[in-house]
This record gives sequence, C-alpha cells and structure tokens, in this order.
Amino acid sequence: MLLPLLIAAMLPFSAIAPQAPRYANVRAAAETAKKVSSRKSKKIHAARAAARRGATAPAIHYTSPIGSDALASDLGAMLDRSMQGGKWGVVVVSISRGETLFTRNADTQLMPASTMKLFTSAVAFDRFGPGGRFETQVLRVGAIGSDGVLRGDLVLKGAGDPTLAGKATDGSGEPPMESLARQIAAAGIKRVRGSVVGDASAFDDHHIPDGWKRRYLGASYAARVSALSFNENKIRVIVRTDRGQAAITFDPAVTGVPLQNAVRVTANSRGGRIGIRQDTSGKFLVSGWIGSKSGPRDYTVVVENPELFAGGALRAALAAHGIIVDGAVRVGTAPVTAVRVASVMSPSLDLIITQMNGQSNNHFAELLFRDAARSVGTAGSAENGNTLLRRFLLERANVAPTSVFAADGSGLSTLDRVTPRAMVQLLGYARQASWGAIFEQSLPVAGQSETLRHRMRGTPAQGNLHAKTGTTNDVASLGGYVTGRAGEQLAFSFIYNGANRWRAKEAMDAMGATLANFSR
Repeated sequence: MLLPLLIAAMLPFSAIAPQAPRYANVRAAAETAKKVSSRKSKKIHAARAAARRGATAPAIHYTSPIGSDALASDLGAMLDRSMQGGKWGVVVVSISRGETLFTRNADTQLMPASTMKLFTSAVAFDRFGPGGRFETQVLRVGAIGSDGVLRGDLVLKGAGDPTLAGKATDGSGEPPMESLARQIAAAGIKRVRGSVVGDASAFDDHHIPDGWKRRYLGASYAARVSALSFNENKIRVIVRTDRGQAAITFDPAVTGVPLQNAVRVTANSRGGRIGIRQDTSGKFLVSGWIGSKSGPRDYTVVVENPELFAGGALRAALAAHGIIVDGAVRVGTAPVTAVRVASVMSPSLDLIITQMNGQSNNHFAELLFRDAARSVGTAGSAENGNTLLRRFLLERANVAPTSVFAADGSGLSTLDRVTPRAMVQLLGYARQASWGAIFEQSLPVAGQSETLRHRMRGTPAQGNLHAKTGTTNDVASLGGYVTGRAGEQLAFSFIYNGANRWRAKEAMDAMGATLANFSR
C-alpha cells in the first residue's frame, strides 16, 4: 500500500480527495484499490448501490395533486415512507398567495449543510449589491530611490477576495499576481531591500471555523480561511527527477517560502512514496522517495499558512518581471503610513455568488460571510457574521434571531442550525428584494445544471426547480423555488438530518417534482 501523507502534529497538508483523504493522490488510491479482491470489491459496490437506491424499500414517486389538501397529503406520505431514522424538517409556501401549504417540524433547528449558503448569499447581496467587488492592494513601506530601489517592504493586503487566483478571473486575461507585479514595475520599483509581507488583518486569525471536523481538514472543500487567500488556498506540489536528484516545484509558482527537500531518488524504479507536511514556520517538508524512471508525481495540498502562500506567489511574479526582493516572505500588518502602489479587483458579486452556489464552494462562502461582517465596521469573523446575519433576518425577513445560528458561512460546521421556516422566510424576502432575480438565477436547476444536473430528470421539476443543495455525512437538504403546473410560485425548504441520506434525497426529488406538478 502506498504511504499516506505524513501527518503533522499541528495540521496536515493532504491530498484533495474528499472520498479518500488519507491517500497522497488519486493514483495512489487507484493502485491501492487494485489490491482489493474483485469479489470483495463487487460486494462492496453492490451494497453501496443498494443503499443509495433504498433497495429494501419501495421507490418514492412524484404525484399530481390537485388542491392544497391533496398536496399536503401526498407530501406527508412521501416523508412517512422515507422515515428510516433521522429527522425531517419541511416547509412549503405559496409566494403567489402568501399561503403556507405544508409543514413538518417547521421550527425545529437542524443542520443545514450547504443550504446555509442561501443565507450567506442573501446577506452578502444586502451588504454589497450584485455589483460589489473586493480590492487586493500592494502597499510600500519606505521610499523609492532614484535607482529604483525600495528601501523597505512591499505589503500584500488582502480584503477577502475569494477569487484571487493563479489565473485571470476578471476577463482581462492577466492573472492577478502578474497584474500586481506589472503595476509595481510601472511604479518604478526595480529592487526591494525588505520583504514581501502578507497582511490578512481584515479578518480574525481563526483559519478553521468552529465545528469543522478534523477529518475534513485535508480536503479541498475545507481550505483555510483568510482575508488574504490565493488560489482557494490550494497548491500543487510536483516532484520529479532532474539529473539524478529530486526536484520540487509549485503550481501556482511561489518563491521565498521555505522548503526542505528530503526526497531521495531510487535507481531503476518507476515508483515513489512521497510525504508532504508543513511546520509551524510555514516551511514545506517533502520527504520519501521517487524512482529514477518515474514520471512527475503531482500532489494537490491544502495550504496551512495562506498569507505566506499568497506573498510567495507575488514574490514569484515580481521575479518574473525582473524585480529582486532581498528579504523573505513573512506575515505582518501594513502601517497606516504605507502607500498604495498596485491593486486588483475581484469580479462582481453576482458572478462570485453564481459560482459559489453552482459549485457549492465552501471557501467562497466563508470569505463572503466575513466580508459582510467587516462591512458594518466590525472584525471579519464568523462570530460577527452570525450577529449580522441574525439582525438582517430579523429586520428584513421577520425571522426570529433564535431560528438561525451560523458558526460558518458555508454549512460545513456541525454547529450550524436553521429552521425550515426561517429558510422559507428568507427565500420569500429574497424573491421581492432588488437582487432577487440574480439570487434565484445563481441556484442550480433541476435536471440541468451543477449539483442538480442529475436529479429530477424527466420530471415536471426539470428546468423549473431552482434550489441550493446540501450534503454531508449527516445531512441532506434542498431549498429554493419551483413553479406549479398552473404558474403558482412556491418556495420550499427540505432538511433531513440522519444516516439515510440517499433515501432522503429520493424523497426530496419526489417532493420537488410533485410541487412542480401541483395545481389548484
């Protein structure tokens, strides 16, 4: 069996493989799987398939109810048939008529999983508007001499842009770090006597939200949270042989970040076993061995120190523009006297939220949640985000503050709680808000797009139902909008907490299609 990534005492880098996070990369998982006997493998896959189909229980099909009584009866029967442990919370309302059509445990607090992103989307739209953007700046500390030498530091100051990445995100075709380096060169800087400083002071320093399970932390969906985040705080570490030695490169490119290469080359081998971790100073520690005949080995890892990572990316871009930085990359805060020399803007918020909800991107949600908190003059923290969200819900949607608790903005935290009624109240408010149409369009569409592309196909919900999905090991949820057969506009919240998620999703899909088939 290939060795898993070495585990650091503090927090590990690990491969991004959410279904098998203990393996160093996908190839390693595949090679290990080959060693499982075909007979045992078939039994395992058959058992999983049966569980997903709910093979021990009759299938749940959508209906064609006429009238609200028939709808309530049909939805109730579907929930009853799906009850095999766990707890349901369901609310369905007619937006067109202002009428509640069905409830079950409407005021029970349940874990929402990624339907929490509905709340994050709404509070972000309320604070910034669809056209809101986030600016990342580079500031200089010190004067630029006539020789082009900056006798001081360059500070890369983050402002919670979740899209800052190794590739262009604004349509210009120029990656953000390249743009910053070009602007710095245009300002006349040819050499920096000091350091590149990563400044994430816009948020608190709580990189891991409360309630995130430790086993999530090596997966791509649980990247660290920082006001200065780059490439969603993921990096590819590439190990290859080069003239008899092991060479290590990063993608996106970073320089000035400490690296300890302890990988040895084994002659006449095509194999390899690589371990990657980071110590408390931010140094990459890469160890193990690679065969002299092996091709490059590629590992995607979660970055433990986002500020060093982003600063290292800027330093690499500066080097590509011929700008020499004498110092290392470090973490710090820009003094109030620092002077701006470059900046880049994020795409507009409508595009960010469309990507977030379509891909169910946790990292985007976490940064937007803290951005919203910071916009009212408080620190960018999850605690302040929760306070703001509760106030927003009370003032805008008449939601009782005790109905929602957000330990994070993505729904990954096991501490998050919402009631189905609160979710539907939010959906009702969002529908009539100035940004309501953009909010609804950001949601996946049944049978057509993103996380709903394979669900409710061939039913009245296909191309009709717009909703945010939510899934963890303990949660299945769905919240959004659907139009009834006669044109009636409906909002719904389906939340299930329990172990039988596949059966719950079957019931949700049947209920969603039934709502689309409902008429008076």
